[in-house]
Amino acid sequence: MNSGDRIRQLRIQNNMTLEELGQRVGVGKSTVRKWETGAIANMRRDKIAKLAEALGTSVMDIMGIAPSAEGVAYDNILPVPAVSSIPLLGTIACGDPILAQENIEGEVDLPEHIRADFALRCKGDSMINARIYDGDIVYIRHQPTVEDGQIAAVLIGDEATLKRVRLFPDHVVLQPENPLYRPLVYWEDDMNSIRILGLAVAFTSKV
Repeated sequence: MNSGDRIRQLRIQNNMTLEELGQRVGVGKSTVRKWETGAIANMRRDKIAKLAEALGTSVMDIMGIAPSAEGVAYDNILPVPAVSSIPLLGTIACGDPILAQENIEGEVDLPEHIRADFALRCKGDSMINARIYDGDIVYIRHQPTVEDGQIAAVLIGDEATLKRVRLFPDHVVLQPENPLYRPLVYWEDDMNSIRILGLAVAFTSKV
């Protein structure tokens, strides 16, 4: 059982709604939902401590770490989650496979409970209302389609961008999450000029 599953289990055992738990911890219910689903990869230390208090358990229990052989656990020590490495992509060359060597800038660590195939470093402030800021790392699960309203990595020309995808029978809208930016609209044949690279499943922010 991962941390998200454990948080959900404890919340239900304590007869709390997402909103009630969020109020006790000091976050919105959408953040609690993202913790439970694993959409937020790294939880802040102070929030984990407040979660443990609200749910009547220990930090180690929420993190899924068993006490030591001596039966002693320390709530002020948080374990480092198991990680794997995935490619960090830069500009995507037209015609090349997504994970072609020339597209890879390096590697980033990914907590094992998140399923993703590659990562992108976010540029600019067009997605700030989705809590994704300049320099954040966004983890992408490779898939050619997404559902209406999901955030996806989209290839436009030779550059990947992150936008909320709105699907209509005769057009596609790539919607920024910042009112200072205009949506990108592609009608009929122009819809073929964009390509979905994958679904955004999580992100990590700079401190």
